[in-house]
Amino acid sequence: MKIPRLPRWTRLLPCAGLLLAGCNMTVLDPKGQIGIDEKNIILIATWLMLLVVVPVIVLVFTFAWKYRASNKSARYEPDWSHSTGIEVVVWLIPCLIILVLGIITWKSSHDLDPYKPIESNVKPVTIEAVALNWKWLFIYPDLGIATVNEIAFPANTPVNFKITSDSIMNSFFIPQLGSQVYAMAGMETKLHLIANENGTFDGMSANYSGGGFSGMKFKAKAVSNYDFEQWVKQVRASSSQLTLADYSELAKPSEKNPVALYAKVDPQLYHGILHKYMDGAGGAIAGNGTSFGPVCTSRNTLGVSQEVSMAAPATPAPGSNS
Repeated sequence: MKIPRLPRWTRLLPCAGLLLAGCNMTVLDPKGQIGIDEKNIILIATWLMLLVVVPVIVLVFTFAWKYRASNKSARYEPDWSHSTGIEVVVWLIPCLIILVLGIITWKSSHDLDPYKPIESNVKPVTIEAVALNWKWLFIYPDLGIATVNEIAFPANTPVNFKITSDSIMNSFFIPQLGSQVYAMAGMETKLHLIANENGTFDGMSANYSGGGFSGMKFKAKAVSNYDFEQWVKQVRASSSQLTLADYSELAKPSEKNPVALYAKVDPQLYHGILHKYMDGAGGAIAGNGTSFGPVCTSRNTLGVSQEVSMAAPATPAPGSNS
């Protein structure tokens, strides 16, 4: 007996399996509350859209089979042009889905606003993140330490990120903790995250920024309070310090930088980077000023009013050429 041959395209199925085996669905495997809430939104939106997609696909094959040329028993109505029942279904269901998605979007846009602090009885950890070519600088202002391409924080503790760039636009993203936020020169964006369990999570730039973009990655470690204290002691034991002169060298473009620890960092470094590209003539939204001039920030959806003052021009940051 002759065995029927399978179509040629079926030979590619094993290759597709190998390609999918390399996928790491980190966004759908969240380890923080923000990431969990965002995952739920993705799943809810997907299921709602499948309410339309699946019936349409089924009906396409059903109609193709029922009204095939060889089926002489199918009803033939060439003059048919309208059905009130069909019109109601094809308009009412999508409208209801859009309405539900709109409500979810409105609520989640405010609940998951990256600028909205996470409610907790635990004191948050503040980290100032600076995107460089092609590495990440992290400053702990409350601890007076800094790192490159590695951060650590206690699990179940809110982490308040203040993010800017000393280069072209980048995007700060820890997929398993949720919410990516852009990093832009002369502008401070904010992000609030929390890890629900201990673990080491991959962080990255999610915005193409040149030749070294693929290696612009870092590790985010959620640890116990004791391990975090030990990590801080390890950083403070480092022989390196991040002065303005050292930063000028660090800011030069480089690729695949190893983790670096700085026992001490200039307390005005982050603010100097933030104001490096400001001359006081722009029409940016300004928050409370510092000795370097007004801070350029972006508005959020919380409706919190901010004092705006561009009266005094920003002075060049220490060590900058502006």
